[in-house]
Amino acid sequence: MNKSTKALLIIIISFGAYFAFDAIFFKDIRKWLFDRTNQLGISHILTYLITGIPLFSVTLLIGKRTDFFRNLGIDKSIMKGLLFALACTLPMYVGFSFIFEFNSDISINTILIGVVSAGFFEELYFRGFLFGLPFRKTKLGFLLSVIFGALYFGSLHLYQSTELDELLGIFLVTFLGGIFFAWAFAEWNFNIWIPIFLHMLMNLAWELFSVSDNALGGIYANVFRLLTIALVIVLTVLYKKRKGLKLTINKKSLSFQKS
Repeated sequence: MNKSTKALLIIIISFGAYFAFDAIFFKDIRKWLFDRTNQLGISHILTYLITGIPLFSVTLLIGKRTDFFRNLGIDKSIMKGLLFALACTLPMYVGFSFIFEFNSDISINTILIGVVSAGFFEELYFRGFLFGLPFRKTKLGFLLSVIFGALYFGSLHLYQSTELDELLGIFLVTFLGGIFFAWAFAEWNFNIWIPIFLHMLMNLAWELFSVSDNALGGIYANVFRLLTIALVIVLTVLYKKRKGLKLTINKKSLSFQKS
């Protein structure tokens, strides 16, 4: 078994362990923490950290311990991620403020769970680990590295509706969102803070205004969401062109990568 295949096998097994651990123990751990802290949002974040132990352990095993933060993209510029995300999500905040009413029911727990926790851990686990490690540590190209995480990411949001047409729409939006965030992560030199802050700020815009009860949204919501996505793509391409950098995701890196 070569090094690339071994790394991929370890990544898949560890994510399976994380999935099982999360599915079985997440609610119980969060309840145990909540009973002691009386803080739902904080308990939710701490539980995500605990259930992510299998992923953190494997990240340490795959590379040198000193490379732990680099392998997940955490070592890159936080400020660059924040400023880029702020600029790109501006159309959502401006557009939503004109079209939708402010959500007066928003709470600190909503922000901690739906914005901070969702944005940080979903990007760290799905993009940093499940996409980033196979793409960077094996010979798999972009499509083969991203497909499983995007499918799983899409399926996680199916609880938001029971209507078949809405379920299909929600799955498609979140599935494509998983691919989009992975692309942004790769193109910005594997800076995980880029997709983290994009995810957080997009979710925050959704929560601050009465946009929709699920990830699908309506026509106006998606117009401004698409403007944000377009800005991310255009600004990324222009930035790399100005710096004289080639796109990381190209024809040569789509399916398999050369050694």
